[in-house]
Amino acid sequence: MLFEIISSVDNAVINAHVLKTLPDKYRKIFLFWGIIFAVFVVRGCLPFLIIWIANPSLSFFEVISFAFSTGEGIKESVEESTPLLLLGGGMYLFLVFLAWLFLEEKKYAFLAENFIHRQAIWFYAISSLVVTATIWFSIRVNPLLALAASIGTTAFFITDGFKKNAEEKEKELLKSGMGAWSKIIYLEVLDASFSIDGVIGAFAFTLSVPLILIGNGLGAFVVRELTVRGIDTIAKFAYLKNGAMYAIGILGGIMILESFGREFPFWLAPASTVFLLSFFLFLSAKEIRSTKVKT
Repeated sequence: MLFEIISSVDNAVINAHVLKTLPDKYRKIFLFWGIIFAVFVVRGCLPFLIIWIANPSLSFFEVISFAFSTGEGIKESVEESTPLLLLGGGMYLFLVFLAWLFLEEKKYAFLAENFIHRQAIWFYAISSLVVTATIWFSIRVNPLLALAASIGTTAFFITDGFKKNAEEKEKELLKSGMGAWSKIIYLEVLDASFSIDGVIGAFAFTLSVPLILIGNGLGAFVVRELTVRGIDTIAKFAYLKNGAMYAIGILGGIMILESFGREFPFWLAPASTVFLLSFFLFLSAKEIRSTKVKT
């Protein structure tokens, strides 16, 4: 739930900025139907869809049955597909991290971040090498792993296109001439693209679909509350996004390595996420105190 909240801060910021330009009636429409769409449709269906894609031999109803039962036959089939789920999700998350590290404007927590950002032109070369190397290793182990890596990479570039367009589109949405329904529809599409990060990242913590549904669902509700009431406060914590992105990078790396048979303690993913978010929360609070002293 914590991972879902922090990784969705950008989404909440954009939503809040656009909602301020809408009449109260349309804000209520977006917040109500947005919950239905983002929580129950996207976050509710996507985990089942991901498992179904990784297990094409199972019917969709068998995948749903697996999520809420202990049937050994279906359980074994899904466990065999675990490396595919991990590699596809790991590639997606690791590319999200690289894109943030090289391309995105940010509040620099370390000098290295500033240096890497100035080398943005190398993002595409490094990403291509990572994808090629992963596919090469995958083919030697299992050709289906190579397909999973390709699917994860494709999902990244599709969703990244929506996100990269978000900043420019937000300027259009803030214009008074843009219709309220146009803004609502765009925010719903944007919500869906941001939801994918949280759902895929959840597989680094657990393959239990009920736990993923609970964590992502509660996280989405909290993000909605932040959008309405607390986004200005959250935005003051300048380094929270850094913590979320480093956590995403580590989760992606863990998932990739586990897909090739490397084993890690079950507590490593949640512990690293909590540690990174706590550390960058501390840096953010320190920055806020420092700013108050100067003023």
